[in-house]
Amino acid sequence: MAAHQLKFRLLPGSYAILRMAPDAAPPDWASNGEFTSLTRTPDELSIVCPQQNIPQNIPPGPRWICLKLEGPFAFSQTGVLLAFIEPLSNNRVPIFAISTYDTDYVLIQEQYWHAARQILRDAGHERLP
Repeated sequence: MAAHQLKFRLLPGSYAILRMAPDAAPPDWASNGEFTSLTRTPDELSIVCPQQNIPQNIPPGPRWICLKLEGPFAFSQTGVLLAFIEPLSNNRVPIFAISTYDTDYVLIQEQYWHAARQILRDAGHERLP
């Protein structure tokens, strides 16, 4: 498989990742912002949203930054997300990945961003303005 050299953008602001009960109603604040994700499984309701959306009575957890891979990527195009996250994983940078119909988003805890930026550059990925 040929290595993918990808372009990505840093979305503005900090993000939060929260877990709620599987039968919880999606809160209104969870879907406000440039990028949000709500995923329900039999085990949980997972929420990704701007940190500023989190009500004060809910512990927000770690702060995350969000990287958007420049897609769209065809479903037949394999290894795209792996090419992006493998160098991070090999350098012990934890990630949270979300795929959409057109592209992928990778969240990285803010404390790892400085190292991750260099790791991605060294892997041949390009940050766009």
